[in-house]
Amino acid sequence: MRFNPGGVLAIYRYELSRTVRTIWQSVATPVITTALYFVVFGGAIGSRIPEVGGVSYGAFIVPGLIMLSLLTQSISNASIGIYFPKFSGTIFEILSAPLSPIEAVTAYVAAAATKSVVIGLIILLTSTLFVEVRIDHPVWMVAFLVLTSVAFSLFGFIIGVWAKNFEQLAIIPSLVVTPLTFLGGSFYSIDMLPPFWRTVSLFNPVVYLVSGFRWSFFGQGDVGVATSLGFTFAFIVACLAALTWIFQTGWRLKP
Repeated sequence: MRFNPGGVLAIYRYELSRTVRTIWQSVATPVITTALYFVVFGGAIGSRIPEVGGVSYGAFIVPGLIMLSLLTQSISNASIGIYFPKFSGTIFEILSAPLSPIEAVTAYVAAAATKSVVIGLIILLTSTLFVEVRIDHPVWMVAFLVLTSVAFSLFGFIIGVWAKNFEQLAIIPSLVVTPLTFLGGSFYSIDMLPPFWRTVSLFNPVVYLVSGFRWSFFGQGDVGVATSLGFTFAFIVACLAALTWIFQTGWRLKP
């Protein structure tokens, strides 16, 4: 089968248009919520912790806040994107269309990642209203932003296929990803923890994402940047392997 750019673009445009129709829920809500996090944590904790690693606490939490929104939005956008066709029964039209699994995944994941990157950049611009933010490695910042969005959009697509109802759709983002992000160094450096808890934190995969992203801002992180990149790529490969199996077997896609 030849590559079908028209089909990919059609799904991509439809998913983006859905965001425009629900602009307050899709964009404004996460941005406002993150701004409130910034005011509360930056104001309450920042008054007690002036600096972390030579960086003002207000600026230090900016990468973590962006990552918190990025992970949850990437998962939610991609999972809802594929779940609604399953819920409405139009998934069979997608499966029978002249569109390969790779093309279908590309369309949904690209749309979800695009929305997440835009929200991340809006949050970054919003943060400059509160603190002075420097970005030592802007190219790497964009790279981490895109790679993380793609990785968790792939993960969200898997969740959307797995979910049988709206409750299951929200379980992973709310009960797994959000707590891991809070405990993954979003609002603190794991170097501030006692040795035992620092070791425990290294088993949290979000630590590597937040650390790499923070390094692109301030040139420092809790783990090496190569380790952060390696984990991100490994996660993408694992999601692609899972999606390959899903489309080969038709798991949760076909009756």
